[in-house]
Amino acid sequence: MTLLNATPGKWFRVVSLGERRGLRAHLRRYGLFEGDRVRVVRAAPLKGPLLIEVNGREIALGRSVAAQIIVEAEECDSP
Repeated sequence: MTLLNATPGKWFRVVSLGERRGLRAHLRRYGLFEGDRVRVVRAAPLKGPLLIEVNGREIALGRSVAAQIIVEAEECDSP
């Protein structure tokens, strides 16, 4: 599943940051890595960005970027 399809409020584990090296490097500069736990805090209306929480920080991601990040559901939804 992609981060774009993730249920807001639930925790997920990042499996892949996408295929493009430039995108992966960009996301790593923001502190997002494979294996991190993330959750969608909220999705802006009208195809706006997603606000995600990762490592205690909030990051806004465009929907096209979120669509390339592969995540898997966590067994336990607690932080």
